[in-house]
Amino acid sequence: MQHEWIDRLDFAKQGGLLPAVVQDARSGRVLMLGYMNREALEATLRDGKVTFHSRSKGRLWRKGETSGHELELVSVEADCDADALLVQAVPQGPTCHLDRASCFAAAPAHFLGELDALIGQRARQRPAGSYTTGLLEAGIRRIAQKLGEEGVETALAALAEDDAALLGEAADLVYHLLVLLRARGLDLVALEQTLARRHA
Repeated sequence: MQHEWIDRLDFAKQGGLLPAVVQDARSGRVLMLGYMNREALEATLRDGKVTFHSRSKGRLWRKGETSGHELELVSVEADCDADALLVQAVPQGPTCHLDRASCFAAAPAHFLGELDALIGQRARQRPAGSYTTGLLEAGIRRIAQKLGEEGVETALAALAEDDAALLGEAADLVYHLLVLLRARGLDLVALEQTLARRHA
């Protein structure tokens, strides 16, 4: 597939390499910094797996090629000077070689994205003893019933209880909504896209 915008990138500025900041597409957390030459960028776009040019190895290096903790590509965007890249991806396990989610230990993230990812993992693996597993196995009707109950409790808390109680009920409501979306094969990203389209 031809990506004409690649021709506009300024590979020459830094000896054929562009810094590539990788961000978790779900939580917004910065995961790592790598470097891409044209070949690595083209491989990333072609295969859907984030690939870098390893300066130490002197070759292409697909993240996770030995650990299995690949980065599934979502999007790539060049900065305003066309000499750096923002890569959005979904990590398949820890990104850092120290077994952390990010190479930057204190990198902030949006917790809703992390919660949605955890619910997705529960939906795939169905671990015994998990409340989420129990809900998913009970089926959409039961999850919808729970969501309705939490909606009523949230509304009542807004009318008659303090802020802490309201926030607690709202948290229960959002959690059950995320479980219901997963039960229907949807996720938080799909919800955000719908909201973005409405905003536009």
